[in-house]
Parts: sequence; C-alpha cells; structure tokens
Amino acid sequence: MRSAISTGKVTGVLFILAAVSSIIGLLLYDPILNGSDYLVNGASHANQVITGALMELILVISAVGTSITMFPHLRKYNETLALGHVCFRFLEAIIITIGIVSVLSLLTLSQEFTAASSPDIATFQASGTVLKAIHDWTFLLGPNFMLGLNTMLYSYIFYRSGLVPRPIAILGMTGAALIFIAAVLEMFGVFPQLSVWGALLAVPVAANEMILAVWLIARGFNKSVL
Repeated sequence: MRSAISTGKVTGVLFILAAVSSIIGLLLYDPILNGSDYLVNGASHANQVITGALMELILVISAVGTSITMFPHLRKYNETLALGHVCFRFLEAIIITIGIVSVLSLLTLSQEFTAASSPDIATFQASGTVLKAIHDWTFLLGPNFMLGLNTMLYSYIFYRSGLVPRPIAILGMTGAALIFIAAVLEMFGVFPQLSVWGALLAVPVAANEMILAVWLIARGFNKSVL
C-alpha cells in the first residue's frame, strides 16, 4: 500500500515536471526557431537556447521516468502492453533528443554565421532550413504521434484495471486518440501543428496528464486492486 502511494506521487510529479519543462523549453527556443533573423538571434541568445535544451532534457528524463514508475503496476494486468509502453516511451524520448541535438546544431550554425567575416548567406540558410525541419518533424513525431500511442497504452490498462478512476482513464484514451489523429493530419499538411485546430485537439491529452498527476500525488494508485 505504501508503495502504491509513494510510486503514484513520484509518477504524478514526473508528469507535471515533463509538462512544465516542455513548455519552458519551447518558449526559450523562440529566438532560434522563429523569425527570419534566427541566424543572428540564435547566437545572441545562446544561453537562453542552451537553457531551453536543458529543459527538454528534463522532459526526456521525466517522460521516461513515468513509464518506469508505472511499469510494476501496469504489468500485473497486461505485461505485454506495459512493456510496450516502456519501449515506446523510450522511443518518444529518443525522437525528442534528436530534436534537441538539431536545435543545438542550429545554435552552432548561428554562432559560425555571426563569427564569419563574409558568410555565404545562402549556404547557411540552407543548412538552417534543414536543421529547423528536423526539429519540426521530431516535435510532431515525439510530443504528438508517440505521445498519443503511449497515452492510449497506459490509459487502456488503467481502464481495465481500475488503478485510477475510470473517468480519468476514459479522458486519457479520448485525448490519446485525438492527439494521434492531429499528428496524422499535421503530417499530411491538413493544418499546421501550431494552430487553433492543433491546440484544440491537444487539450484533452494535456488535461488528462494534469488531472492524472494531481490524482496520483493526492491518492496514489488504487490500493484495492493491487
């Protein structure tokens, strides 16, 4: 019983830490990912960009941490899906890490551009476009596509097991389906990821994570089914 409560609290804290660090990281990346002067602004905001990368590393650790802390409880009801959740969460973390490397590489490109006496602007811009595209695709495949899959896996087990209240599990499965659909539509260019539709389809999964986090911190996993 103590394990269920303590593990639940840790899992809840990790969910909140992942959400907060992801938002802060995205905001700190603004000078180098947005605007036409990113090759100049990136170098002039180097510490800010690096701090953003550190925030995303915290996101990676926290996201993987949630799968590790939940695994002992999830495996009791469906070991295959529980193991799949851990594996896919690691894959999500790898995709996000590739995005981090692309941003840091873009920062290096920006620093080289500002240090050059007469840079070949076309060459630097072409390299920058590729690095930004890598980040954009990892941002789509990690926090959207893989997030939907991972949320569906653990929410389904929650629903079948009763580890958390079923309304939370239902919200999780609904949010997972919507964010997965959003990712597919964004991949085909129906609407951009950072858009009204993208935000609306992401709200349920974000709400689920926060509600789940608060519940786990306050109550932990349902001890009666463990």
